[in-house]
This record gives sequence, structure tokens and C-alpha cells, in this order.
Amino acid sequence: MDESWIRLSASLGIGLLIGLERERNPGGKAGVRTFALVALLGTLAAMVGESAAGAWTVPLGLLAVAAMLISAYRREPPQEDSGTTTVAAAMVCYLLGVLVGTGGTALAVAVAIGVTALLYFKPEIESFSFALKRHEQVSVLQFLVVTFIVLPLLPDRTFGPYEVLNPRNIWLMVVLITGIGLASHVALRIAGGRHGVLLAALLGGLASSTATTVLYARRSGESDSMLRLARVVVPLANLVPLVRIVLIAAMLAPALLDVLTPVAGAALATGLIVALLPIRRVERGDDPPVPESRNPAELGTALRFAALYAVVLLASAWLSELAGSRGLYAAALASGTVDIDPIMLSALHAFTSGRVDARSAAAAIALAYAANMVFKFGVLCWYNRRLALASSWPMAATLAGGAAAFAARV
Repeated sequence: MDESWIRLSASLGIGLLIGLERERNPGGKAGVRTFALVALLGTLAAMVGESAAGAWTVPLGLLAVAAMLISAYRREPPQEDSGTTTVAAAMVCYLLGVLVGTGGTALAVAVAIGVTALLYFKPEIESFSFALKRHEQVSVLQFLVVTFIVLPLLPDRTFGPYEVLNPRNIWLMVVLITGIGLASHVALRIAGGRHGVLLAALLGGLASSTATTVLYARRSGESDSMLRLARVVVPLANLVPLVRIVLIAAMLAPALLDVLTPVAGAALATGLIVALLPIRRVERGDDPPVPESRNPAELGTALRFAALYAVVLLASAWLSELAGSRGLYAAALASGTVDIDPIMLSALHAFTSGRVDARSAAAAIALAYAANMVFKFGVLCWYNRRLALASSWPMAATLAGGAAAFAARV
């Protein structure tokens, strides 16, 4: 099929998608057909401008679409719809058609889906916005600033001794901690009880189990309900990396799964059994264990931990240099304290390239995970010894289960 027909078909689909949602609006002046034509107009304007070497077609078409809808609303204003959303949606739809016409079909389709979701979930978004308290809105703004303003400005290269201090990677820990804090707060507000706790643990483990540990260790001293919550979330979040390790190994080094899967599976099973025991105490609380923090984003905690993270990076690099040629195990113990992924990827690459056998690669990954758990236990002891003692049992069970399975495989 000719490329032009593919672009026009994609543009038509985008217009139909957004138009179907706008058709639900009884007072709207534009529906399925209008939005489909607007998207096609954008694509045709881009294609005509490209073939005629004229840049005027695209802005002229945008002005025509805006003028058409604004005049329609001025001529017959509806009772319940001001028309601003529909006009804005039509202009976005036109520009998405232009994007398709210039070859950005995949991006245009993705944006169209996001726009449709934004329009469709208007009641939920409005109710959530009204439910936000002032300090929660401040936390959202803080997260947006550290993520979309500060992070892109930081250089993505290494500095300092041993060339291990990457400002963007260090600041990423700030982004993760603030993001996990907000996501957990929202999950507990919406779901509450057992489901909220499990969702908070899953979100934290997927994003960063280290950041989750720091966040809940810091907040566990706020109340007894917060301590009960942290006793469940911290161990469960630290089990999620085991699943991620197996999934990454399946993609990059499937031959290693025969050794790695039983070890990770045993560690996950034993840790999960012990970690789920305190969840009944969370449910038996008189009130849902929703932390009433003045700053759910925990920006201060995030900044302090980012500084600690930089110090640990330097210490790990120093220990790796002292180890010298002692090999993969020493590097796993040193770098695993702050991050499992780099040494895991190195071990998988060494295995696939034939430099180490399956047992050595699996042992390096296991040592990195164990070192990471020890580091997190130290963080827990620093913030709250009661939480550290409670978390020591599922952590110890996880390591013991993995060690027993690894010994059985040797």
C-alpha cells in the first residue's frame, strides 16, 4: 500500500477515536465525523505543504478549524458546555493529523490514545482534583519540578573520584522516592486496607525497592498504623526484584534460567510466606493505615538519601578497586549495595560471552541481591529499629531460602 494511504488511514483512525469520545457530549458542536475530517485535514495540509514546498497550509488549516468551532459555539451557545474543551481537542486532533502527515504516525497514535483517556475520565479527574488537600497539591508540584525541570537540566556523565558520580542518576533517586511516596499515598487513599498495601508494595518494588525502603523507614515512626503498614510494604517491595531478575535473565540469557529460577523462586516463596503474616494486623486496625504526612512526596528524605547514595557509590568504587582482580564476586558485593541491575547485567553478559559459567553468574547475582538486602537493613536500623527487627525475619527467610536452593543446585 502506498505510504500516503497509510498516513490517511491512520489519521482517520485518530479522528474517529477522539470523535467517539466527544460524541458523548450532548452539547458539543463536533462529533465523530467532524473530528475525523479535522484529522484528515491536518494530514492533507501537511502533505500538500510538503509537495508544494509551502509552509502556510498547516497554520492556515489550524486557524480555519479554530474559527469554525468558535463561530459555531458563538452562534448557538449550549447550556452545559462552554466549548473550550471541544475546541482545544479539535485543534490537538488537527495537529495530530499534521504529525501523521509528516511521518510521526506512532507518536500521533500514542498521543491520541492519551488525549482520549484524558477526555473520557473527566469525572474521575475532577473528583480526584477536588479531593486533594493543599499539602498534597504542593507535593504534586514538587514531584513535577524535580522530574520535569531539574532532572533534564542535570548532565548525564560521570564526575569525581573513580568517575562514578553521575548527577542525573543520583537525582533520579530523588525522583523515585518522591514518585513512590505520591503513588503509595494515592494507592492507599483509593484502595485502602489490604489491597492498598499490596498495591503500594508492588508499585514501590517495581520502581525502586531501595527508595521504597528509605521512604517507609522514614515514615514508620509517625504512628503505629504507619509502622504496621511499613512492616508489610518493605519486605514485599524487596521481593519484587527477584521477579525482575528472572524476567531480565529470560530475555538476555535464557540458558541461565536452569540455575537462576530455582534459587530466585525459593527465595521468593520463603520470603513471601513470612512477609504476608503481618498483613492481618494492618486490616485489623481501626482506621485505614493512610499516612497523614504533611508532604507525601518526602522531598527532604529524598534529598538526604541522594547524598547518601553518592557516598555509597564512592565507597563501592573504592572497594571494587581494592578487590582488583579478585573477580566478579567482589564487584557484586561492592556494587550490589546500591544497585543490583548493573552487576546483574554484567554477570549475564559474562555468562553469554562464555567468560563465566552458569553457577558463577548466578552466584554473583545472588551476592549482589544479598548485599543490597544488608544495605537496606542498615537503612532500616538507622531510621527505626522496631521496623528493622520486624523486617529482619522476612529478609532472613528470603536469603535463607535462596541460599538453600543454591546449595542444592551445586
